[in-house]
Amino acid sequence: MKVLEMGGFSMTVYDRSVREAACGLFDRGAGYKSAARRLGVPPKAVRKWQQTYRAVGRDGLLAMGKTKRSYDHETKVAAARAVVDGGMARAEAMARFGVVSSSPLDAWCRLYREGGAEALRPKPKGRPRGSVAKAAPATREQELEREVRRLEAQVAYLKKIDSPEGGARLAARDRAAAVAALSGRFTLADLLAAASLPGSTYYYALSHPKGPTRPELRPRAAEIFGRLPNGVGHRQIAMELRAVDGERIADKTVLKMMREMGLRCGIRRETDCHRYSSYRGVVGETFENVLGRDFAADGPWRKMGTDVTEFRCSFGKAYLAPAYDFGSREIVAWSISKRPDMEQQREMLDGLAKAMPEGAEPVMQMDMGWQYQHRAFTGRLRGLGVAQSMSRKGNCLDNACTEGLFGHMKDEFFRGRDWDDFEEFKRDLEAYIHHWNHVRRQVRLKGLTPVEFRERALRGAA
Repeated sequence: MKVLEMGGFSMTVYDRSVREAACGLFDRGAGYKSAARRLGVPPKAVRKWQQTYRAVGRDGLLAMGKTKRSYDHETKVAAARAVVDGGMARAEAMARFGVVSSSPLDAWCRLYREGGAEALRPKPKGRPRGSVAKAAPATREQELEREVRRLEAQVAYLKKIDSPEGGARLAARDRAAAVAALSGRFTLADLLAAASLPGSTYYYALSHPKGPTRPELRPRAAEIFGRLPNGVGHRQIAMELRAVDGERIADKTVLKMMREMGLRCGIRRETDCHRYSSYRGVVGETFENVLGRDFAADGPWRKMGTDVTEFRCSFGKAYLAPAYDFGSREIVAWSISKRPDMEQQREMLDGLAKAMPEGAEPVMQMDMGWQYQHRAFTGRLRGLGVAQSMSRKGNCLDNACTEGLFGHMKDEFFRGRDWDDFEEFKRDLEAYIHHWNHVRRQVRLKGLTPVEFRERALRGAA
């Protein structure tokens, strides 16, 4: 190692043995930082050695300092253009164009940015110092020509992005792509100014092209999305990927992936709303609104709800009467019928009696429909130990939890579909109810299905 004094500055020159040791470390796969620590050489110098080693090999690194290598004008322009306009990494450019050191490449890039390809032409030799006259100040015509070129670049950029606002809301990658497409016709500085884009951002966007989000999960996401006719939302897909596949993925990442795939869930889209009303006035026994919109439950079989919803199909009308557990979000019993009569309610209550565990005394929310005031209905609930809670007249929010179930059901199962046969409709609806209870995961249940949540809660209480 030698230290040279030049004009008040010192420069360290390392001998061949140090570079041979560095080559040995590079051969064994060491990085420049670890090699610098072992050799006691500054990391910046070792990094340049590593770039030379990758570009021209071991012999080129050991030959540094012996001979000064010269490059023709075409090689200089091609290497500088690849780095400046194409966003190529310097190490890759050195390897491609046979540049043995990063220092000349850095100088070429600087000259290319300042004056283009002409700045890299070799200067005539033999001129004495000071013989070149200083550049004369720009004339008025030259200034106007420069301004015209700047405005032309700005107009071309605006046409490229097709936005009179200048693309301020456009993503940096999109602006960089527009600038790259025009870089051969206008100077890069004018284009970057028109795009309000820093040079570092431009080069980063070129060297890091945007790729698809989590491509390895796309087939699985498409399979989960296709489980229902109208698709499922991004939260459903994310919960399934985490719970079943063990993936670590955020909800917003799944949403981004779905948008790139063109998957759009047809849930909560505006449509005609047909409401079924069973209110006939006070025709039997009524009850107070015990729950008072407090639907939160500590566990299953504490708070429940029921109602009747209508489906209009080509074969006519069909009605669903479910018993819905607010704690586990499970449809514990149901009846599907062509008529919303007491026979349907008896079938639903028979299913509820079979499903209820011993000792359960839930409160069931319902509206003031005539079925729920009927003596047979109220008497059966008393026999089961279920306390009735009735919504106020004309106020569906008092039973909002059950109404929410119907909303999900209409969106995920019914919207955009039709049936010509009641039995086929009933079979498909019961399949969806099984999907709701055993497959469909819910955020409120911490990613569990209703059946999984119920079983876990009952095991914890035992």
